[in-house]
Amino acid sequence: MSGAYRFPILGKGKCAFLKRSSPACLRFHSRGALPTLGLPIPTTSATNVRNLESCATPGADVSATTISEARGILNSYRRWWSQARTSFFWIVLIALAVRLGYILIAHTYKFKTFDDNFGFGFEMGRIGRSLALGQGFSSPFNGVTGPTAWEPPIYPFVIAGVFKVFGIYTHASALVLLAINSIFSAVTCVPIFLIAKRCFGERVAVWSSWTWALLPPVIFWSTRYVWETSLAALLLALIFWLSFVLEENGGLRPWLGFGLLWGISALTNTASLSFLPASGLWAWYRRAKLGKRSLAGVLVASLVFVACLAPWLVRNYRTFGQFLFIRSNVGAELRLGNGPGANGLWMDYLHATKNAQQMQLYQQMGEMAYVAERKRQAMAFIRGDYARFAGLCLKRFVYFWAGLPRTGNWALTPFANSLYLASSVLAIWGLVQALQKHRPGAWLFLWLMLSYPLVYYAVFVLPRYRHPIEPELLILMVYIISEAEPRRP
Repeated sequence: MSGAYRFPILGKGKCAFLKRSSPACLRFHSRGALPTLGLPIPTTSATNVRNLESCATPGADVSATTISEARGILNSYRRWWSQARTSFFWIVLIALAVRLGYILIAHTYKFKTFDDNFGFGFEMGRIGRSLALGQGFSSPFNGVTGPTAWEPPIYPFVIAGVFKVFGIYTHASALVLLAINSIFSAVTCVPIFLIAKRCFGERVAVWSSWTWALLPPVIFWSTRYVWETSLAALLLALIFWLSFVLEENGGLRPWLGFGLLWGISALTNTASLSFLPASGLWAWYRRAKLGKRSLAGVLVASLVFVACLAPWLVRNYRTFGQFLFIRSNVGAELRLGNGPGANGLWMDYLHATKNAQQMQLYQQMGEMAYVAERKRQAMAFIRGDYARFAGLCLKRFVYFWAGLPRTGNWALTPFANSLYLASSVLAIWGLVQALQKHRPGAWLFLWLMLSYPLVYYAVFVLPRYRHPIEPELLILMVYIISEAEPRRP
């Protein structure tokens, strides 16, 4: 068979005919005799070329031109990867392309329309609709129920802006909002790289950022839920990285950014504030060890933080006639996790959107009185049996780190929870290793993992609640895996 070479690409003792310089042949043999789709990989070497040189069956004529072309392809891959592996442009671009591609292929922008599109943004979607209709920040459930502070303001305003331009609850609006979430998620690769490089070196930074870019569970939250989850993760990662900048840099500009980011984060995901004292004190302590003064910077950051919150706090006071710190629903959330029948899970059957009686009470009493009553009920339950409350908190601790038990008949529950638990074990193992080896920032990782989930231990846990700290958990996972990998001599 003239003009063709025989290569054993189907396994030992088998062969297929590929023409001279065939792209399929070159893709195959440049990867070390492993069938692939022909996508470039970062690990190329002269060994791959030797595979091409030695793979022909006896008597085959492999020309020098073919070998030269293979070397050229391998070298081009190597040059691309040497630039792309640490390029924020390539990391973010590929991460965004994967997310947008999944949205379009899986049609995740086509939300179910039952219950008047409540699954499209849930309470935030309802508030966004009210804003788009000119009804103000109001009506987080079904019907027109008046002003609300049930959710923090930033993401509902994002939804409202999209609704104004692309229509309320339309596929176009869903596509735009999921694309915005995907941008937040893709950009998170940048602080992940910076944090990992600062604490564990470039190798961990490269694989942490690329793992975030391509990991399916990460992609899930930005491509299927219209919620603030991806934005919250980005903001917390930026704050975490900026804590290191505060340690190293002088001047007031980093402190200004610190206060600004915390203000935006508080108005996006109020639960993140549990990490604020730890991050601020850690930066102050680290600077003090280096002989740097921080009082002026702390004052600047505090003023900026208060300035970010002030307009919303004033709005709440004028609207409800009482001081209200960002959001109103803490008492109601507490009752959904604590009360008769509590088992550590979210008692969603008591939520106003699923319980007609609760919805009627909310409408009759008004938001402030309703939340106060729900808080009173929860506190009475807690005070009546502190031991039971402690047991519920312990269950929620387990659920936060090991995954929720599924109440439905879902066959993949054990597998999904095993992966969830494994990720937590790896992250905690990485943290312990970092503390033992006195890695930079190890204590900041510890304070984040201790402080952030505290509010959820007291109320209830949902899978998306862990996502805002998963950039830091992922870094620790990659770190411990890299430590376990045998080092080359």
